Amino acid sequence: MSGPSTYQPQNKAMNWIERRLPIFGFMHASFVAYPTPRNLNYWWTFGAILSFMLAAQIVTGVILAMHYTPHVDMAFNSVEHIVRDVNYGWLLRYLHSNGASMFFIAVYIHMFRGIYYGSYKEPREVLWILGVIIYLLMMATGFMGYVLPWGQMSFWGATVITNLFSAIPFVGESIVTLLWGGYSVGNPTLNRFFSLHYLLPFVIAGVVVLHIWALHVAGQNNPAGVEPKTEKDTVPFTPYATMKDAFGISCFLIFFAWFVFYLPNFLGEADNYIQANPGVTPPHIVPEWYYLPFYAILRSIPSKLGGVVAMFSAILVLAFLPWLDNAKVRSSRYRPLAKQFFWIFVVVCILLGWLGSKPAEGGYIIAARILTFCYFAYFLLVLPILGRIEKTRAVPNSIADDVLAKTGSRKTPMVSTAIALLAAVSLLAMGAQETKAAEGAAQPPAVKWSFSGPFGTFDRGQLQRGYKVYKEVCATCHSMELLHYRNLAEPGGPGFSTAQAQAVAAEATVKDGPNDEGEMFDRPGRLADRFPSPFPNEQAARAANGGAHPPDLSLIAKARSYARGFPQVIFDFFTQYQEQGPDYVHAVLVGYQDTPPAGFDLPEGSYYNTYFPGHAIKMPKPLSDDQVTYDDGSPQTVDQYARDVTAFLMWAAEPHMEARKRLGFQVMIFLIVLTGLLYFTKRKVWADAH
Repeated sequence: MSGPSTYQPQNKAMNWIERRLPIFGFMHASFVAYPTPRNLNYWWTFGAILSFMLAAQIVTGVILAMHYTPHVDMAFNSVEHIVRDVNYGWLLRYLHSNGASMFFIAVYIHMFRGIYYGSYKEPREVLWILGVIIYLLMMATGFMGYVLPWGQMSFWGATVITNLFSAIPFVGESIVTLLWGGYSVGNPTLNRFFSLHYLLPFVIAGVVVLHIWALHVAGQNNPAGVEPKTEKDTVPFTPYATMKDAFGISCFLIFFAWFVFYLPNFLGEADNYIQANPGVTPPHIVPEWYYLPFYAILRSIPSKLGGVVAMFSAILVLAFLPWLDNAKVRSSRYRPLAKQFFWIFVVVCILLGWLGSKPAEGGYIIAARILTFCYFAYFLLVLPILGRIEKTRAVPNSIADDVLAKTGSRKTPMVSTAIALLAAVSLLAMGAQETKAAEGAAQPPAVKWSFSGPFGTFDRGQLQRGYKVYKEVCATCHSMELLHYRNLAEPGGPGFSTAQAQAVAAEATVKDGPNDEGEMFDRPGRLADRFPSPFPNEQAARAANGGAHPPDLSLIAKARSYARGFPQVIFDFFTQYQEQGPDYVHAVLVGYQDTPPAGFDLPEGSYYNTYFPGHAIKMPKPLSDDQVTYDDGSPQTVDQYARDVTAFLMWAAEPHMEARKRLGFQVMIFLIVLTGLLYFTKRKVWADAH
């Protein structure tokens, strides 16, 4: 990209285009013949991984936007419509939502690699600054995307974060009003965020083009931190770098697929499966995990304005790294003190992420302030001082010498890789879903479910029994408005035949109309109808239940959870445990006690439940032995009823679970085979280069 291309296509048509628009020469110079340092390790593959993830996010986002409705009354249900009714809509949603997390995982590794190897130093200052701009745009895009599902955490996250701008002197209130489109977060806010969320990825793509342009002009950095001197120091980008990048992308896709197909909600918030309610504030409002370190910095400052300044400064200070670090040696590989302080900095970032998920109180605030000081001290004190006092190790004379060296540097990437991967997993574990806290409640016991694990499936008999319990017990108070009668006969469900589902639907009375006379009328239910609500509106439901509003049960198995804690959350990642919701629902159903423990003050009109947060629950004990008659001989006990109805509610929350796991197994096998083939191909290609 630094000079005119000499590429001459052999094809006459391509040659005709090349003479008028030299795009093929541009591609050849940039991605085929471009000289690449031959000592690049796998940390450099994350650039290609990020390009792939950006493309994936744009493609899935455009398709999702075709079905999404940016209106506060319909946004939540439109997302569920995508998941339930659009062909492979669940796959698109999980690819996009988990893709955002994968994007940030890759960009954080990419940034830490750049810091470790000094990729921001001359002549790559503009390249680094463009990377910081991309990161800022990613944060804005991710935040706006998080708001779009219009769940509880989406709404309140938007309320809290946008309110921060009110701290800006003179113009803060005007900025907040502009973002809101009114005097509170509402429909204009959602429309603004949807428009910007759709637009910004294309802006990111544009800045990425500039980023790659700057990379090709300045040349790639490398682990040794020395510039190429001869042709022995470099290899052509294709096939060497392309094969290495392809192998890296394939490995990353296995990691990505693990979340998409087996842990789709591991990094999300259970509260976001509850439709936004401005009148009910979640007990603990947190952003997505990739914002948690900066959220901790924000809350550590007593002043609102000071917190906002500190949060944005924590990001903008990255842009000044080329001038804050005045060391002559680029790579921390040859800077013993810089290497130690780098890993301390990584630990500080991880701990800040963990603190960002905790309540802003007590020792958490003190720890956040200490770590905030350490964060800024790394940039403003440590790096400038180290550049003056540090004694560095000998740097190789050339990249070829680094490649051919028999000692020292060859082991370093393996050590740093292990440490960095551990750090990344820890950040995910500690900064992931801060589930609904079970304050003062016992942890629900783990129940063995047929649908758990990578090959889990629903027990058809259990689902049919669970539907019977729901119909005879739960449906008298609770709605299930996202479920259609036709779902009962669909694959992966309770296993009703179409005729059986029609008969079940016909038992319901549905209000329809208007008719030709303009009147509403009652008719038998049809397969296309949703499960009817037992009450005409929320006020009637509250009046019939002592002021409490029975929640809709369509997503209750996903909307309820509990804190698993560390290190259990690490084991959950490997064991694919995603049954917090079913375990909690089952525990609440069986957790009623007729007599509260001594000393417990039970409010009037409430019932004691061992597993309900605070123990006082408004819902009376719904189940009792022999309440529902089973025809298959299953035990008619409270525990069995609770297991059956919970399994049915889990299916109602995710009717495509079996399809997800089945496709996931096929995808994982394909990716593992592909990764193996790419690895051996890469080794063959690189045999001569090493």
